[in-house]
Amino acid sequence: MLQGYPGGRYCEDVPTDNAPQTDTGPAGSADPAEPDAPRALRVAYVAGVTPGKWIRRWEERVLDVPLQAFMSDDGAQVEVLRDGSADLSFVRLPVEREGLNVIPLYEEQPVVVAPKGHEISVFEEVAFADLEQEAFLDVTALGGPEAALQVVATGAGLVILPMSVARHFNVKDTVARRLTGAPVTAIAVAWPADSTDEVIEEFIGIVRGRTAQSSRQPSAQPVKAKKEPKPDRRGSGAKKAPKVAQRYAPNPDKGRGKGSRKKGKR
Repeated sequence: MLQGYPGGRYCEDVPTDNAPQTDTGPAGSADPAEPDAPRALRVAYVAGVTPGKWIRRWEERVLDVPLQAFMSDDGAQVEVLRDGSADLSFVRLPVEREGLNVIPLYEEQPVVVAPKGHEISVFEEVAFADLEQEAFLDVTALGGPEAALQVVATGAGLVILPMSVARHFNVKDTVARRLTGAPVTAIAVAWPADSTDEVIEEFIGIVRGRTAQSSRQPSAQPVKAKKEPKPDRRGSGAKKAPKVAQRYAPNPDKGRGKGSRKKGKR
């Protein structure tokens, strides 16, 4: 008995079984596996951080892995690492460090922000001790720096922020002045502690200032292989023996005056 197969072909009868058949698709061949998405390094950062210099160095050194950077709010600066949204995150300390590698980078200059026309506007910097009578607003309770600055503009109170954050949002009708004697904040880079990804290690090296030739960089150029000796093109004749320095007997007259050598028959 002949059995029909798709495409009008026939072959000899074969035993039937219950094994599932592979879906060969309309063309009679298995669908090719979809190619994996290209690898990209995902970097998150909080407001006030300017990662541009590190991104530029990455793009100069690593040409085959694109970098995707996005800003996260302070409340999600660590969550983006725990849920896999980012490979690294520039965070504002303090943070919960469990399960993370954290490297502090630099401290931030604090400023006090007041409504426009406030008396602090006549100074270049203000001491924290001189503001003890002022009403300060809770930035977190108000929904973050941008919302808090909007409230400050109404005259409801003052806030203390990193200078970079105040400049980033730059809300109208507010004034910011350098603040001395107040606790400072710091920026750090964080990534999962169990990561063994060389791409992440490469970026950490860039942030820490390592050069492209540093032995600690995964992408450091390997040692150049020694060149093969050039073939001998002098022919197949016998090789000449190497020259040996000729030795001479000591000069018996050396050191004697002229005519001091005795003459006579031998």
